[in-house]
Amino acid sequence: MFPIERPRRLRQTEGLRALVRETRVAVEQLIYPVFVRPGQGLQEPISSMPGIYQWSVDTLCAHLEEVYALGVHAFLFFGIPSHKDAQGSEAYSPDGIVQRALQAVHERLPDATLIADLCLCEYTDHGHCGLLHGEIVDNDATIDVLARTAVVQARAGATVVAPSDMMDGRVGAIRRALDAAGFEQVPIMSYAAKYASGFYGPFREAAENTPTFGDRRAYQMDPANRQEALKEVLLDLEEGADMVIVKPAMPYLDVLSDVKKAVRVPVAAYQVSGEFAMIKAAGQLGWLEERRVIEESLVSIKRAGADMIITYFAPDMARWAQER
Repeated sequence: MFPIERPRRLRQTEGLRALVRETRVAVEQLIYPVFVRPGQGLQEPISSMPGIYQWSVDTLCAHLEEVYALGVHAFLFFGIPSHKDAQGSEAYSPDGIVQRALQAVHERLPDATLIADLCLCEYTDHGHCGLLHGEIVDNDATIDVLARTAVVQARAGATVVAPSDMMDGRVGAIRRALDAAGFEQVPIMSYAAKYASGFYGPFREAAENTPTFGDRRAYQMDPANRQEALKEVLLDLEEGADMVIVKPAMPYLDVLSDVKKAVRVPVAAYQVSGEFAMIKAAGQLGWLEERRVIEESLVSIKRAGADMIITYFAPDMARWAQER
């Protein structure tokens, strides 16, 4: 007996496949992370992340103008300071490296969405995400500094601030500080479910933020915990977060799906440095088709529920979209 249903009928040609395709990755919903450092004319390669660089402000502006022209209009800023200390003081200095980059890029690309990562790990001499009391990160002292930093970032031109530290109560403190300073319109994109992941390895080189002792498991989430992610997300929303992030992306698609079903705010997922590096390395060795796997990986993140994707592949995806 012949089958009544033949799903293969709708797979025969690219035209048919495109017509019935359920999930699409839109370039305008990609966020491109960038690393900026002091200096002039710099484009320093990151060995564990082929094709990704540390930029000086001048070269970053030129680079982002090119990326913006491709259709990627949202950028996430990480800074490598000229000076590190126990207080992470360059994070909240008006002349800090991210603040200078925000100002310069805003002048060149006034309609771009500039997202300032909000954490102290790149700025502290010990590499942890907050102020220390002995060898323990002091939660409440840290959130005071984060709130101060958020205001400085907003003054410098940040469209959005994105706290990634995982301190308890920091979203509420940041919201109050922004509102008191007249920045009530600046949204908070919270790294609400950020796991203590081994997939961050290459980022340590890129951001130069490896802890000098211990690790971040006492404040980032346990990879084994799924339900706890919803607790973290809902707490951040109660405190005033406008958007939330799940990080990493592909190893946590179940968490991403849970979060998307539970909330009514935009949800982002961060395809982190380790995810990027694995695809690049395997592609360079010829073990997989790099472009195909990049596109498939981003579709999987979108299919799981991401409204936005933070990815180092954003410029590649934009170029490929123009080829179609």
